[in-house]
Amino acid sequence: MNLPNKLSVLRILLVPVIIYLLLVNTLNTSIAALVVFSLAALTDKFDGYYARKHNLITTLGKILDPLADKLLIIGVFTAFVQTGVLSTWPLVIIVARELAVTGLRVVAADQGSVIPANIWGKTKTTIQMITAIVLIINPQIINFPFLLTELLIWLTVIITIYSGYTYFAAAEVDYS
Repeated sequence: MNLPNKLSVLRILLVPVIIYLLLVNTLNTSIAALVVFSLAALTDKFDGYYARKHNLITTLGKILDPLADKLLIIGVFTAFVQTGVLSTWPLVIIVARELAVTGLRVVAADQGSVIPANIWGKTKTTIQMITAIVLIINPQIINFPFLLTELLIWLTVIITIYSGYTYFAAAEVDYS
């Protein structure tokens, strides 16, 4: 297994650790969750860069990397719902978008087509990770203004929906 794939596996293995730390919900565990989540987010940026730079893109990596991203974001946002940091509806939208785009990719693959990640999908992942960091920090470490966190959540939801739309709009698949 190459380094980028190992980093994706590491990201997957860090998900339960981050969830546990968030569910304990103390100042110390919030700081630890921030550090571990930030490390996981950095592995996402590094594994793709390293794979492209060293021509290490593999079929396994094409599956592991987005799976690790989905598990990380869905796991963290689920912990936010459980601890009352976030209402359920943003999580439902995120999960629905991920399932819909994954389903679209399966249909496309069945028809011999590959739907690559686009700029909106990458932007979606980045804004979700930024939102997660802000929600981990707030209010245990720094108390951000309510309006700031609400705007960030709304921005995350809007970009999540729009990025899903872009995949469906660009897909050349037969839905029949």
